Amino acid sequence: MTHHPIVPREVTQGKLDRRSEVSMAFRASSSDTTAERLEESAQTFAERLCLQHGDQRWTYTEFNACVNQAAHALQALGVRRGDVVALAMENRPEFFFAWMGLSKLGAVVAFLNTHASGRVLEHALAETRAGRVIVGEECLPHFAATPTLPKDLPLWLWPDHARPADPALQALCTLDLAPLVAGAPSHNPPAVWRDGLVAGDTAQYIFTSGTTGLPKAAVVSHARWLMAGAAMKTVWEIGPEDCFYCFLPLYHGAASMSATATALCAGASIALRRKFSRREFWDDVRRHRITVCQYVGEICRFLLSNPPQPDDRDHSLRKMAGTGMAPEVWTRWVERFGEMAIYESWGSTEANASTLNLENRIGSCGRVPFWDRTNLRLVRYDLGSDTHPRGPDGFLQLAAVDEPGEAIGMIYDLPDLIAGRFEGYTSAEATERKILRNVFREGDAWWSSGDLLRCDADGYCWFVDRIGDTFRWKSENVSTAEVADALGDFPGLDAVTVYGVQVPGHEGRAGMAALVLHPGVDFDPAAFWALATTRLASYAAPLFLRLSATADMTGNYKLRKVDLQREGFNAAVVKEPLYVRDDAAGTYVPLSESTLTRVLGG
Repeated sequence: MTHHPIVPREVTQGKLDRRSEVSMAFRASSSDTTAERLEESAQTFAERLCLQHGDQRWTYTEFNACVNQAAHALQALGVRRGDVVALAMENRPEFFFAWMGLSKLGAVVAFLNTHASGRVLEHALAETRAGRVIVGEECLPHFAATPTLPKDLPLWLWPDHARPADPALQALCTLDLAPLVAGAPSHNPPAVWRDGLVAGDTAQYIFTSGTTGLPKAAVVSHARWLMAGAAMKTVWEIGPEDCFYCFLPLYHGAASMSATATALCAGASIALRRKFSRREFWDDVRRHRITVCQYVGEICRFLLSNPPQPDDRDHSLRKMAGTGMAPEVWTRWVERFGEMAIYESWGSTEANASTLNLENRIGSCGRVPFWDRTNLRLVRYDLGSDTHPRGPDGFLQLAAVDEPGEAIGMIYDLPDLIAGRFEGYTSAEATERKILRNVFREGDAWWSSGDLLRCDADGYCWFVDRIGDTFRWKSENVSTAEVADALGDFPGLDAVTVYGVQVPGHEGRAGMAALVLHPGVDFDPAAFWALATTRLASYAAPLFLRLSATADMTGNYKLRKVDLQREGFNAAVVKEPLYVRDDAAGTYVPLSESTLTRVLGG
């Protein structure tokens, strides 16, 4: 594969400046919102392909007409500007029609995780104060499993002919939206329905991934959504000939903000799939002539697990954008599927700062050529005390070159400017917890990411770990991300989750890894020990292993750790095989009280 030389800082900064110029144009007071973007795109790109799902295709004109029907139907049902309507639906065209239809009314759309039920679903509805819920038929079982929902909360059914539910579940809903939408007018609703709405007003609530607890509802304004699309169009160099592959859930920001906003801004098309399929991925790429794909979490590792094929390089994919591609996965990806632009990035739905790798620098999540041109800083963080050390002047300290530090973003105090704004969450308390004050001077405010990054001498940034995931063992800091990267290419391994667990009588937390192997693969504990101890320091090589049947993942293909950490290596709770590292024997051995005592005693 090609090794790319280091690009001059000025070249990188020039690209980032173009993104900044685009972003700085968005103002909170503007009257241009999501609705105006769609209607303008429908006029500009009228007969160009907008959306494809299976064998169905919509031009921009047809897509806008379907959105308009939803808007007229929902307005007739009493939805008005500022109302909060929750949406629970899998990736299908009707998600777009409901979402954009509500946007044309100036209503706020609360995207619900399609896996949420019980306490999580109750929490989501309470956090967003949704007055109505549009429920895709495929999500009805989750609502049926949540009997404590408010009795006066209207549930409006949007049928799913591909996956019909039991008629008894349909009775949970007060009405069927499908005939109302089908019979509604298809012309643009009058703009007066949105009268008073400005770009700085809330467009969506998007929940965080919930990898460590109950998700938070991030606030996304119309301007922020529009800004994301315009900025990505510029740096990804997207045009009307491009086609986005959308299999990540639309209820998360990667698909609904980055992909959708960018496609509508550029006049590109979206190929929609319900859920990721490692078996169908390349067939979809070839069938729909997909040029751009978003990835997250373990997606690329899963695709590399498919057996090599003669036509692996016969495809239209030329750009990948996302987060979490480990260096060894990146290298194997381009060796197998061919050179392409890979835009690894760092950020989050609610972030007011981000980094973006524009140069195919393997493993890097972006570059800061000149620190005086960004609101991002990396500050020292003491994992032992879980605090930011302050200098003699009482302020936080910048991390040194190659020193891991927490990434923080300065919050601009310019009311009409969207770039650099931290829009926060529906919870004022949760918002305040993410703000650091008096960081470098009295009265300043910075968004706290909770992520550790390091920056090298050339300005390239590298993701280290989440602060809550990094742990200390044997008086050393251990990055779970770096451990997972080191172990990721073990033969037969499908997924690995690394986390720290408490060991009675010992300070800190010891490393533990949950391994998922491909079907039919037998675990070789000696080979795994050899790999772990060769590539990792003794304090970082996992002390415990758990052989899991499946990976515990969020709906956005991020590995969850909260349940794994809670269960630890407690054999009374964990019914899957457990191992402990036995360096004297040069292998991992089945966990028992005697082996644990012997290993820890040594």
